[in-house]
Amino acid sequence: MFRNSSRNRFAMIAASAAAGVMLLTACNGTDTAGSTSQGAADSVAQSLNFLNGTAEQNSAQPKTGDWANAPGKPAAKPVARKWVQLSAARAGDLDPVVVNGAGFTLYRFDKDTADPSKSNCDGDCATTWPPVLVAPGGKIFIDGVDKSAVGVVKRTDGTLQVTIGGWPVYRFSKDLEPGDTNGQGVGGTWFGVTPDGQKAGVTEAPDEADADQGQEQGEAEGQAATSAVLFDDPGFADNGSQGLAGQGCKNVFRDDVASSIQAAGSLKIWTGADCTGKSKVIEGDVADLAAIGFNDDVSSVFFG
Repeated sequence: MFRNSSRNRFAMIAASAAAGVMLLTACNGTDTAGSTSQGAADSVAQSLNFLNGTAEQNSAQPKTGDWANAPGKPAAKPVARKWVQLSAARAGDLDPVVVNGAGFTLYRFDKDTADPSKSNCDGDCATTWPPVLVAPGGKIFIDGVDKSAVGVVKRTDGTLQVTIGGWPVYRFSKDLEPGDTNGQGVGGTWFGVTPDGQKAGVTEAPDEADADQGQEQGEAEGQAATSAVLFDDPGFADNGSQGLAGQGCKNVFRDDVASSIQAAGSLKIWTGADCTGKSKVIEGDVADLAAIGFNDDVSSVFFG
C-alpha cells in the first residue's frame, strides 16, 4: 500500500512538472515577435522583445541602450545593450539607411553571409567595426524597418548580434557624430544597410554570383567603377580612409586629403566639389596620386 501511494505521488509530481514546462513554453512563444537568423540562437532570441516605435516613444530610460554612446566618442568596443533601436533615416547621401537610437549609421559587411547569417568580423575588425549587440532578454525598437527583416545571430563569443535581412549589422568607430557615413564603401566591402538589408547608396544589390561576376567585369579596363576607397596616405596605407559608392557625381566627405585610391574599374576624379575644376579619368587603383598631379587634391568623384 505504501508503494502504491508513493507511485501515485511521484506520478502527480511528474505531471505537474510537465504542465509547468508547457506553460513556460507557451509564455515564451507569445511574449515576443521577430525572427532569428541562426538556429543556435533561437532559444535565446525568444526572450527578446521586438517593439514598434522609437526608444523615446516607448519611454526607454535615458542614458541606456544605444543612447549610451555619446557623440564625439568613438564606438570602439562591442557592448551588449539592454535595448537597441533600428530607424529608417537619411544620413549624408544615404537615403534610406538604418541608424541606431543615437542617430549613428549602421553598416553591413560583404564578407559576412545572410543565409545563413554569419559574422566574419572578429578581433581587430570588431574593434574598428563594433557589432550591434543586444543582451539576452533585451528590447529591439523598430522604427520604419519591417519587423520580419529583423533578427539576431549568435557570434563565436556567444553574444547576440542584430541582423537586418539576415545581414549582421555594425557601427563604424570613425563615425563620431550622428549622420556620419565615413564607413560607406570602405575597402569596397562595407556599406550602410537599408531597412531591408540591402546596401545603401548602391543602385543595384546583386546576389553573390552576380557580385563576383560584376567584380571581374569591373576589373576589366574601361568598365565603370561603382565604388572607390580614398586613402589619406600613398600605397593604400589605412591611416585614414573614406569610401564612396553609387552613380554619378559624389562629393568626398573630407576633401583634399587623398593620396591613393582603390577602385574596381574606371572613374573620374575632380579637384572641385560637384565635379568641377580639373579632372582626370583613372583606371582602377592608383597607389600614388602625386604621380598624376592629384595628391591631396580630390574633392569629388564621378561614377558611371
